[in-house]
Formats: sequence, structure tokens, C-alpha cells
Amino acid sequence: MNEHFERLLLRAEALLQRVEAVLPQPMAQPDWTASIAFRYRKRGAHGVLEPVRQVAPMRLSDLREIDDQKEKIQRNTEHFVRGLPANNVLLTGARGTGKSSLIKACLNEYATQGLRLIEVDKSDLTDLPDIVDLVAGRPEYFLIFCDDLSFEDGESGYKALKSILDGSVSAASPNVLICATSNRRHLLPEYMKENLSYTHTPDGEVHPGEVVEEKISLSERFGLWVSFYPFSQDEYLSVVYQWLGHYGVPDADFEAARPLALVWALERGSRSGRVAYQFARDYAGNRGAAA
Repeated sequence: MNEHFERLLLRAEALLQRVEAVLPQPMAQPDWTASIAFRYRKRGAHGVLEPVRQVAPMRLSDLREIDDQKEKIQRNTEHFVRGLPANNVLLTGARGTGKSSLIKACLNEYATQGLRLIEVDKSDLTDLPDIVDLVAGRPEYFLIFCDDLSFEDGESGYKALKSILDGSVSAASPNVLICATSNRRHLLPEYMKENLSYTHTPDGEVHPGEVVEEKISLSERFGLWVSFYPFSQDEYLSVVYQWLGHYGVPDADFEAARPLALVWALERGSRSGRVAYQFARDYAGNRGAAA
């Protein structure tokens, strides 16, 4: 009888362990000294913050031809780490023009003043309240960063982000800012048929349809919008020369690299900072191999 009872207890304990493994658990504090950047990852039903061991060594001085955008983001970040009022940030526009790089450069610039970054995938945005609660009592200042953000209709992360930005019952923590990059200004797909929901009254007033209002309402909750634009040829070449110098290519070689850089951009259908950076790496690598 006792042996049978002990077997039941063992089975019950094993069952409880399996149930506990799939139940949501309070998020554990990571080792905050391990890095200046962290990634939020789901491990089954549990969310964890993992330190980024190799943070991209991007510097503000590395970024060319986006001086206006750089000034706005840098000023907002400086206010943030000084404990002054600062805005959540949405960076939108042309691909490869430095949106993500600018955030990484600001992290490196202000890390000594307590700035930290937590990267969150859009599929995990429903856990934003838990992340904010975890860091609310910390002395550091946290940028919660979502790169290349856009939503399709009905995605759950959309509502979670909208609430945490402005509208939730709980107040946002003063040591947390939301920062997102996107190629879409309003973060959601827009369709021509939605314009049919506009109605016009005899006095000329225009009443936007509710669908359009819903799509605009998320992006306008970011207090600071920063737009990025495609580079002109001269701007593109300026960035190419900057990266060539960074990789040790002498100035005397710049003129020979110019037509190659233009062909490189033409083949990729884009003149951007990313394309310039990729060309400079290729050119410097080929030059080093030939030497």
C-alpha cells in the first residue's frame, strides 16, 4: 500500500513539474553588467533577456549625410539620459539610409551615461508590459528597440504597442523609451479602398473613415518622427569615400573606385549608406587580396 502511494506521489510530482514548465513565470533579472545591449527571447512560455556579447561598434561620426536626423535623435537621447522629458521615436523612410545604425551609434555614445538597449521582435511585443515592469526600478535608461517594424491587419503586437506608448492605465516608466524603425510611416498596409470611407458634408468638412483613423493612431503616438530619404549621387559617393577611408584605402584610390561604386549602386537599384558600406568592404577586401 505504501509503495503504491509513493508511486502516485512521484507521478504527481512529475506532472506538476511539466505543468510548471509551460506556465508563464516571472521574468528573471539578467546580469546587467554583462552588456549594454540585450535581446528579449522566448524560451517556451518563458521570456528572458539575453546580453548581446558583441555590440556593433557604430559611432555617430561614422554616419554621413544624415546630419538633421542625427541632431534630432541625439538631442532627444541626451534629454533622456539626463532625466529630462523625452519622446518615443519612430524612424521611417528609405531602406539602408542609417535608421538602425543611428540608434546603435547613440547607444555607444551614451552608454557611459547609463543608456542601455533592449531589442524586441514584433512578435514579442505583447510582452512589453512585463519588460517595462522589469526595468522600471533600475537606475539605467532603457531604449526598447524594435527594428523594421510593420504590422499586418490583426496582429496582436499592434494593440500591445499602442497601449504601452500612450493609453494604458499604467503610466510609462520615466527610464524607458520606445524606439522603432520602419519603411512604413503608418506601420500598417494602406489600401485605396479605404479612401472610400471618407464622407463629405455640404459645408465641406471631411470626416476620415474609422479604418484610416485606426492606422494613423499608432504612429502618431510616437512623439518624435524622423524621416530618412534616398541619397543623391554625391551623397552616396561621400559615404563611399568615408567608408573607404575607414578601411584604410588611401585617398589617391578614391577616383579609381568612383565608377565601380556607381556600378555597384546601379546593380542594386539603390544609393544608400548600406550599399556604400557594402561596396567599401568589397573594394577594400579585393585591394587587400591583390596586395
